[in-house]
Amino acid sequence: MNDDNGEGVAIANLIAADEKTIVGWVYRWNTGALAIRWDMHGPQRVSRIYPDLSDADKAEIDFASLTQLPCRDD
Repeated sequence: MNDDNGEGVAIANLIAADEKTIVGWVYRWNTGALAIRWDMHGPQRVSRIYPDLSDADKAEIDFASLTQLPCRDD
């Protein structure tokens, strides 16, 4: 991570409802903020985060709402 360029680093994978497909990543920016980057198919239901994040980090990315999104095949 390069602090001078406002870059982030992926810290976790977002795992789809099928429990095997990675559908996005959680990034931590040099500011400490978290953000989600989706794969080319865009937002979709997430079943879990790997590796697991703290409850505070999950709240910051609103993990509960990610588990309610439509699945890719819905």
